Amino acid sequence: MSYQHILYDVDAWIAVITLNRPDRMNAWTPTMEREVRTAMEIAGEDPKVRAIVLTGAGRAFCAGADMEELKTLDPNDIKSDQWMRAFDMNRRPDWQTRYSYYPSIPKPVICMLNGAAAGIGLVHALYCDIRFASDSTVFTTSFARRGLIAEHGISWILPRIVGHANALDLLMSARRVSSAEALQMGLVSKIFPIDQLREKTMEYVRDLVNNVSPRAVGVIKRQLYEVSFQTLAEAIIDANREMALAARSRDFKEGVASFIEKRAPNFTGD
Repeated sequence: MSYQHILYDVDAWIAVITLNRPDRMNAWTPTMEREVRTAMEIAGEDPKVRAIVLTGAGRAFCAGADMEELKTLDPNDIKSDQWMRAFDMNRRPDWQTRYSYYPSIPKPVICMLNGAAAGIGLVHALYCDIRFASDSTVFTTSFARRGLIAEHGISWILPRIVGHANALDLLMSARRVSSAEALQMGLVSKIFPIDQLREKTMEYVRDLVNNVSPRAVGVIKRQLYEVSFQTLAEAIIDANREMALAARSRDFKEGVASFIEKRAPNFTGD
């Protein structure tokens, strides 16, 4: 498949999705939106992919919505049918909206923040499972400084990552946050010098795809996103059910065998 505003590459179990408008600091467009979602869904279904990396080309991750497009925004487009997918009654509705589909991708999604993340760019970073950033990355929610509100479910996801008070601060002030402060509040997991960011991120991702069970990771990801809607009893019942299934899996047998035999595992995801 050909893309206009992103790059998509798969190598050694890893899919890399790159926002590719470096001359516009990867400003978000409807074309980019459709292409990122399509690429995420393709990677999620591809048996040759075990992890996904989302990043940006050039000096920014994503500087937010393209202001040229915002000038002509039709409020009716916000609820337009063009963003809808066929409803899947077997999946949680929360993960079937325009932007919150990331938790439904059954593989880890790592955001490699190579530069500024603002507005809707920050929203997409937050929906990723793990965030690594360069030590020069700057973050801002932006919305309040454009006369807008907490968009696209950021009011739900941001407090779960940085806590209620930090989320109110970041959303109401829309101030610029350094990578060091982002690390301190848990907005990102790690920061690296920009010249080491890709190497360190890919080192982490390679360890994921080579040394952990893709079957186990898919279940763990689902468990952690579902738990927001569960009681403790429901989470334990779910875990017990999944544990029984895991104990019958090939990956469990391989995990035990590789440990006993002191060798690298050869997981298949079965």
